[in-house]
Amino acid sequence: MRGLAVSKLRIILLLPLAAAALIAGCGSDDDSEDSEGSVSVSLEDCTPDQLETLEPGKLTVATDSPAFPPYFEDDDPTNGEGFESAVAYAIADELGFEEGDVEWVVEPFNSSYAPGPKDFDFDVNQISITEKRAQQVDFSTPYYTAKQAVVALKGSDAADATALSDLADASIGVQIGTTSLEAVEASIQPSEDPRVFDTSNDVVSALKQEQVDAVVVDVPTAFFLTAVQVPEGTTVGQFEAPGGDEWGALLEKDCVSAAIDSLSESGELAEIEQTWIADKTDAPVLE
Repeated sequence: MRGLAVSKLRIILLLPLAAAALIAGCGSDDDSEDSEGSVSVSLEDCTPDQLETLEPGKLTVATDSPAFPPYFEDDDPTNGEGFESAVAYAIADELGFEEGDVEWVVEPFNSSYAPGPKDFDFDVNQISITEKRAQQVDFSTPYYTAKQAVVALKGSDAADATALSDLADASIGVQIGTTSLEAVEASIQPSEDPRVFDTSNDVVSALKQEQVDAVVVDVPTAFFLTAVQVPEGTTVGQFEAPGGDEWGALLEKDCVSAAIDSLSESGELAEIEQTWIADKTDAPVLE
């Protein structure tokens, strides 16, 4: 799901298959294949001297602008603070890149997973792994699974909802191209079609101006939205997205997956999530 706070994903890192020239394969002849046919590589095969990155010896990471908490702090991806920034630098470190070797560029959310060449090695922007997107881009091992959240203005009927069925007659706003739209249609099944807006700022404005009764975003974004962008709003509750809402990362598919697997096994990924996400995302569960 693309967060409203970021004009998103899905902390996701991705790279179009058509842009393979940007990142060459880093595997060796001895790489093995798993049951699904994907190649497994060791981090030993994924060093900076073996990876053909956009700029030799540099790792170019993209995200949208502005970049909001809890994904980034102070609208500055380079400071290593915030969930996405911390994950990106952790991946870079696992691949053998120094902090000073990481270059940040701006990439709007909707163009990040579009087909065609890219001016980055991977993108961190809360981009959810979906079957449709996977036809155009490559995703790594998931590094975060997000739930969806309902945000409404305090004192409104929608704010009193204790179950998804209570929102059946509500006017719900979502951002175009996000998995939140699919989640609303599949889980809430409102009596009227969700109102779809082009940007996250448009969705926020619609809620503030009471053009919609509620909006649906991923859980971390909901807590930032109510804390900063719409303090008169409240996080009504959270619910599971159909099939889960997994965010993935990609540099060269197997190398980034190897880096994420290593971070997961060491416990560092869980520590990053606890620092920047877990303590900020407690909300009632809507069923």
